[in-house]
Amino acid sequence: MKQIRDKVAGLDVHRDTVVACARIVEPDRSVSVTKASFSTTSRGLGELASWLGDSGASTVAMEATGVYWKPVYYALEGLFAELWLCNAAHVKNVPGRKSDLSDAEWLADVAAHGMVRPSFVPPPEIREVRELTRYRKAQVDARGKEIQRLEKTLQDAGIKLTSVASTVWSQSSRAMVEAMIAGERDPKVLAQMAKSRLRAKIPALEEAFSGHFGDHHAFLCREIIGHLDHLDASIASLNGEIARRLVPFEAAVTILSSIPGVSRTTARWEST
Repeated sequence: MKQIRDKVAGLDVHRDTVVACARIVEPDRSVSVTKASFSTTSRGLGELASWLGDSGASTVAMEATGVYWKPVYYALEGLFAELWLCNAAHVKNVPGRKSDLSDAEWLADVAAHGMVRPSFVPPPEIREVRELTRYRKAQVDARGKEIQRLEKTLQDAGIKLTSVASTVWSQSSRAMVEAMIAGERDPKVLAQMAKSRLRAKIPALEEAFSGHFGDHHAFLCREIIGHLDHLDASIASLNGEIARRLVPFEAAVTILSSIPGVSRTTARWEST
């Protein structure tokens, strides 16, 4: 296959080390191959950048290896004409590999011949927002799981709140559960804590609260509610930070939210 790049380096990235291989086509068309290994500390990555620069490589390719590629990529970003992050599965499936070639040398070889292509890596400001939105999603998912645990705990106690109310976690539901945690067990008293439209279902609520809510149920519910409050505070904090960072991209958010079915909330939190 025709070689399309003359000055290529391949990086075999691990947690603690990076093996680099520079594949340079000399003026007489001979190919020189040099290798070196570096640590993934800031100092080691600085040495790697200097070594790659001295080698003359203009294209540097690496595989997306877990999260370990990130510090390496960030340290080299902007220093070379082309910095490629390649899909590991694509590299693995390229045919014709010789058994005596190292991973770094093979990556340099296939990149030189155009047999792999780079993946898209967002610019730094988008990567930062993406990390925040992904963590926010993890917190939202954790919150949903805690609400499910609260429902399971109430069901274990024979409290059929969700058979009457639409959700186990609302203003009315919280007041009732906190009252049970504080020691209230009278179904009539608990049912009278209903608010708004739920008050129309007071007789059904009285029956729903005729369970066997014990001290261990109270302890579990107290812990779950405390965790929910913590998650709510975390999500609110993340919302503020994400909103602040999305100010420069407000025009893009407006365009995305103009799509039918895409709200501004979805455009802000889910689009990155």
